[in-house]
Amino acid sequence: MNFPAELKYTKDHEWVKVEGDIAIIGITDFAQGELGDIVYIDVNSVTQDIAKEAVFGTIEAVKTVSDLFMPVTGKVLELNSKLDSAPELVNSDPYGDGWIVKATIANPSEVDTLLSVDDYKKLIGH
Repeated sequence: MNFPAELKYTKDHEWVKVEGDIAIIGITDFAQGELGDIVYIDVNSVTQDIAKEAVFGTIEAVKTVSDLFMPVTGKVLELNSKLDSAPELVNSDPYGDGWIVKATIANPSEVDTLLSVDDYKKLIGH
C-alpha cells in the first residue's frame, strides 16, 4: 500500500497535496481499496466555499456510496474531468490521475492540523 510522505492526510481518508495556496485533494490508497471498484464521483460543489470537514461530494463504488470531506476550508475550483469517463482512475492511481478536486486554501494554518504520513499509518493500523 502506498502513502506518499509529502502529502497530508485526514481521519476520513482524504489526502492533500499543497501547491502554494491550492490544495489538490483525493482519497487514499487505503480508502480506494476499502471501497472497491469505483463507478462514479459526484461533486456538485465546484465554485462553492466549503468548510473544513464539510461534505463536498460523494464517491460511489459497486456496493456503497461514501461522502467526501473537505480537508481544509476553501473554494472548490475544479473537478478532475478525467473522472467523468474513467472514475476507476481513483482505484488505479489514487495519488496521480485519480485526484478528485482542486481547491483554494482559505486558512493555511488548517494544513498543520492534518495528519502526517506516520500518523495516518497509525490510524489505519499500518
